[in-house]
Amino acid sequence: MGILNVTPDSFSDGGRYLNPDEAIAGGQALMAAGADILDIGGESTRPGAEAVTPAVEQARIVPVIRELARGGTVISVDTRNASTMALALDAGAAIVNDVSSLRHDPDAAALLAKRDCGVILMHMRGTPVTMMGRKDYGDVAQEVASELAERVEFAEAAGIARNRIAIDPGIGFAKGKAENVALLPRLGLLLNLGCPIVVGVSRKRFLGLLSGEADPGLLGPASIAAGLFASLGATSILRVHDVAQTVQALRVWRALLGSGMERA
Repeated sequence: MGILNVTPDSFSDGGRYLNPDEAIAGGQALMAAGADILDIGGESTRPGAEAVTPAVEQARIVPVIRELARGGTVISVDTRNASTMALALDAGAAIVNDVSSLRHDPDAAALLAKRDCGVILMHMRGTPVTMMGRKDYGDVAQEVASELAERVEFAEAAGIARNRIAIDPGIGFAKGKAENVALLPRLGLLLNLGCPIVVGVSRKRFLGLLSGEADPGLLGPASIAAGLFASLGATSILRVHDVAQTVQALRVWRALLGSGMERA
């Protein structure tokens, strides 16, 4: 899943794709590099980010989604707002990726129950403004699994079939370095929910703290290392900025892993 942020303030690539023509070209480049899905968002959800209005969000992303979908791209819309979900799906998006797990907008669950689309529920406590003050875990992996289970049950009760739902542990959302490092080796706990698992570690701040690299744009190698580690366990989809490099690394990793298993 390639990341396309049509925002001025995302933590890694804010402003790079704010112009619609540049966003469309950027999305096409990510697909050519080997992405299976594009995740397109018009509101930054980095720690401390302030919300934007749905109207602003929609003006940024709907023209981009429409043009890329016209070319056959599988698109996930990264939004918390029901009105944006509806317009994005009408424009050709196939998946809704909600970082709030349908908590933010009371109309979201009912809307998605009526639409034939995939739904990604991500673990987050609070909002982007407040989440980093909500890192009060006992056992982070168990609590993330339990809290995601509650959101899956909520979605099912609203009429969204489980076979349409994927889950995301929310690396970096209401989680600092210690919580991320404790959570990643135990992603297998999430398999008990019976949903595909999406993991986004790309260019996250904790990788900079672990590697000593302060510039998010230079965290490609660290992102690939963390993504491959996540792929050892339960991860079905990696959400990444550096598509070509990640695809190359995955091909080699899978070939070597398969060769090793054949010898065993």
